[in-house]
Amino acid sequence: MNNNLDCPVDFVPINENRARMVAFLVLLLVVSCYVTVNWLIAAFLLVDFALRSFYLNQFSVLAILAGLLIKLFKIKNKPVDRAPKRFAAFVGLSFMVMILLALLTGFINTAKVLLIVIMIFAVLESLAGFCAGCYVYTYLKRFGLIK
Repeated sequence: MNNNLDCPVDFVPINENRARMVAFLVLLLVVSCYVTVNWLIAAFLLVDFALRSFYLNQFSVLAILAGLLIKLFKIKNKPVDRAPKRFAAFVGLSFMVMILLALLTGFINTAKVLLIVIMIFAVLESLAGFCAGCYVYTYLKRFGLIK
């Protein structure tokens, strides 16, 4: 990991493999939203990101489904700090607000560009275990936008 990164921490462990499974499910839904241009998918993702951003994972359909898939495929627990994943979910929530607004107001190309960004982040997290949230967090701290 890059030593210049400043990741948020809260010292609460979660299963990284479950988080990566959630990212994969997000990827599938984002691709589906991109192809169908369906605002309902965007609304669902917005709600799910909000639940995960505000520590309500027990109500997140994607977190629940990811947990079931982890058990089904007998994927081992890999502890990681929860805070970077929560921050990434908040970034996803922010993007989904913009995407949903763009879809509802007819700015389809804008929505598609933002969906591509989410796709890239979801691919990096789900397939490579690369969380872009630490990079975003580091830059926001450097510019004084968060403490």
